[in-house]
Amino acid sequence: MKKILVIGATSSIAQETSKIWATEGAELFLVGRNAEQLDVISKDMKIRGASKALIYPMDANDFDMHLPMLNAAFESLQNIDVVLIAHGTLSDQEKCEQLVSLTINEIKTNGLSVIALLTQLANRLESQGTGTIVVLSSVAGDRGRQSNYVYGSAKSMVSTFLSGMRQRLNKSGVNILTVKPGFVETPMTASFTKGVAWVKPDRVAQDIHKAILRKKSVLYTPQFWFYIMLVVNHIPETIFKKLKI
Repeated sequence: MKKILVIGATSSIAQETSKIWATEGAELFLVGRNAEQLDVISKDMKIRGASKALIYPMDANDFDMHLPMLNAAFESLQNIDVVLIAHGTLSDQEKCEQLVSLTINEIKTNGLSVIALLTQLANRLESQGTGTIVVLSSVAGDRGRQSNYVYGSAKSMVSTFLSGMRQRLNKSGVNILTVKPGFVETPMTASFTKGVAWVKPDRVAQDIHKAILRKKSVLYTPQFWFYIMLVVNHIPETIFKKLKI
């Protein structure tokens, strides 16, 4: 059975992915800020078939808690097959433009906290000689846009970090999967007007599950976002800066 560490376990995408693993009888170690939510999710996972669903309340921005959490996870699960990092916030771009402190905090949550976790996880899995690290980045990190460049900058930093780490760990038998979702219907996007490009979290979860099995390196989900971002990334800067996107 698979042994899986989920950081940001209360996020919609993490929950849907965990449901898939639960039906396969996986052992889960669920990490998140809200202990009550974690407890509810843990019980749900056990009902769905998880052989274990331990919880560990932790704020990912408390870097001093990372090592104790990882020690507890590895002690409980022993060798870990998959790590999913899914925590984050959707930055309020307009407020960030006015408040340096908010901008820094958003970069810390969506970028630095992920990198801090990855640095320790890379060493653990490298020593283990096997495993997959899955991280939720975003298509927003592919090119800065005026509507969300604070959030996009953090995700871009994570994607670049993962690219280098993937190359480093390739010889160790550890796979790194960067997940780049497009528009996903979650509580964080509840106020957004939805269109045909929007998908449910379970669709993203299914794509993540398949990508892990196929040992993919980068996943755009849904797949059509690869082609959208291919076009966006090739727009000359002289034209791009005049667009209202």
